[in-house]
Amino acid sequence: MIVIVNHYYIIMNQPIMYKPLLIMLGLVFVGLAILGIFLPVLPTTPLLLLALACFAKSSEKLHTWLLTNKILGSPIRHWQETKSITRKAKVYALITIFIGGALSILSVDTKMLKLLLLAVLIIPVVIILKIHSTETV
Repeated sequence: MIVIVNHYYIIMNQPIMYKPLLIMLGLVFVGLAILGIFLPVLPTTPLLLLALACFAKSSEKLHTWLLTNKILGSPIRHWQETKSITRKAKVYALITIFIGGALSILSVDTKMLKLLLLAVLIIPVVIILKIHSTETV
């Protein structure tokens, strides 16, 4: 049944734009996760989990694609099964944060910006260190 409320078409209590919006949001999260592979401040696995949640509510095809993707699916499946990240991924993430952070801190002139960068970079380091790690995928 279709009902018009406040200029929105509603089908079974969900707006028509609900699924396309979740698909677009999921694709944005996947894009940010891919950037997160190379940028130290963007957390790849949490962004992939957000994308997976968006796809679970909007597109079975994209949900399956993300879970079975050769590169992106592995950390998601590992997280779902063990609630941990591999030691290799943890070391890679920390090294990337330290190198990227050091380069960023060295590239700014003011002491205040250096302190701000340091504060922002401490957050993902603490989060990564708190997550349980496993030896293999």
